Amino acid sequence: MTTRRDVLAGLTGLGTTLATPALARAERPRAFADNEIVRAGHSFFGAVSRNLAELVQEAASRWGRPNAYILGQEASGAIIGGLRYGEGTMYTRNAGDRRIYWQGPSLGFDWGADGDRTMMLVYNLPSVEAIHQRFVGVDGSAYLVGGLGFTALTFADMVVAPIRSGVGARLGVNVGYLKFTPQPTWNPF
Repeated sequence: MTTRRDVLAGLTGLGTTLATPALARAERPRAFADNEIVRAGHSFFGAVSRNLAELVQEAASRWGRPNAYILGQEASGAIIGGLRYGEGTMYTRNAGDRRIYWQGPSLGFDWGADGDRTMMLVYNLPSVEAIHQRFVGVDGSAYLVGGLGFTALTFADMVVAPIRSGVGARLGVNVGYLKFTPQPTWNPF
């Protein structure tokens, strides 16, 4: 039987790592400095790190310093309506690291498919469990073969800013949400 992990690994070509999530405490995660985020992104994204630094600076000027970030991979596709599935690890400075999964639908003038390495900066996270929400946003993409993208999704005062670097072909604008869960699921709703 093909699992979600097999599909993601096959679509992105990046493979996955198995990690055991650390037990998280209920305290608010402390913020990361911009240079710590850039270093983590540099080792994760590699060659596109110069553009990553610019995106991290743009995010810092809008929302301040993140108190968590997620590194992972995802796959998505759309023909008017779309679906996105991903998995990764959420890192916090003082509340532990944990495995996290995301999925969500989108609707708009959107066509294409892509597989991405993704870094999500998380702002105003009151506790590690608070990430398990639906974060809404608007996304636009225009690339052939590969690209680097940045958007923002919100829920209450929390902001998740995904930075994606991947391969595929995508053109369009859509509105949608990402639902974060502690376990993988095929249900995007």
